[in-house]
Amino acid sequence: MPTITTKDGTQLFYKDWGPKDAQPIVFHHGWPLTADDWDAQMLFFLSEGYRVVAFDRRGQGRSTQTDIGHDMDTFASDTADLVAALDLKNAVHIGHSTGGGVVARYVAGAEPGRVSKAVLIGAITPVLGQIESNPTGVPLEVFEGFKVALARNRAEFYREIPSGPFYGFNREGAVVSEGLIQNWWRQGMTGSAKAQLDTITAFAETDFTEDLKSITVPVLVMHGGDDQIVPVDETARRAAALLPNGTLKVYDGLSHGLFATHPNLINADLLAFIEN
Repeated sequence: MPTITTKDGTQLFYKDWGPKDAQPIVFHHGWPLTADDWDAQMLFFLSEGYRVVAFDRRGQGRSTQTDIGHDMDTFASDTADLVAALDLKNAVHIGHSTGGGVVARYVAGAEPGRVSKAVLIGAITPVLGQIESNPTGVPLEVFEGFKVALARNRAEFYREIPSGPFYGFNREGAVVSEGLIQNWWRQGMTGSAKAQLDTITAFAETDFTEDLKSITVPVLVMHGGDDQIVPVDETARRAAALLPNGTLKVYDGLSHGLFATHPNLINADLLAFIEN
C-alpha cells in the first residue's frame, strides 16, 4: 500500500490517481471515515483529467493507529507532510465535516504555491461546539454522549448514525441506501476507537475563526440545508462571512452526507468552481 511517513513517524495511506502533471485535487474525509468516502468524486475528477489524491488520517483506515496526535494542528501538519512528499502544487483541497476543519487549518498556513482553491462541504468551521468563544454552538453534552455511545458499543453506534441523521434517512420519504449505510459502518470500524474518541473533542471544540479570516484563495462553502449533524446556520453561513474570498451554496433539503447521496449534483458544482 502506498504510504508516506510524517514527521513523528506515523504512516499515512494515500491514493494518488491520474496524470502526475495534472492539477491535483486533494480530498479530506470526515469522522470517522477514510479516503474511500470520496470514491464517487475521485472517479469523476479522474475522468475529467485531474490528478486526484485522498488519504486516511492518522488513526483511521489503513494509516497508523497511533494513540496520539488526534488534533487539528497535527492533522494539518500531516497534510503538509503528504503535500510535500507528493510535491503537490496549485492544488484544490476539498474537505467534508471534520475534514473541512483540517482543510481550513492547513490552507491557512500552507506554503505559497501549494493551494489554488479550497472547498468546505458540511464543514465544522468556524466552531461547532458550545465553547467560550461560541456560546450558541451545539452543547458539549451532545458530544460527550457520542463518546459514551462509542465506548459502550461502537459497532451499534456506527449503524445508528448513517441509518439516521448522517444521510437524512430518518426523514419521511427518504430513499434509503443500505450500501451507503454499510460502507459508512465498514469505514468507521476499520479505524482506531481511541483515535475516533479523541477526534470528537477536536471537531467539537476547535475554533477556526482566525484560520478562515486568513485564507485568501477562493473558497466554496457547500452545505446541506437539512444537515442534522453540523447545523448550517451555526457553521456554513458564519464561515462564508468570515472568508475574504468565500462563496456559500446551500442545498435545500439535503443532508450532511450530500456528496454521497447526490454525487452528480455536487460533482458538477465542484467542477464549475474549480474550472471558473
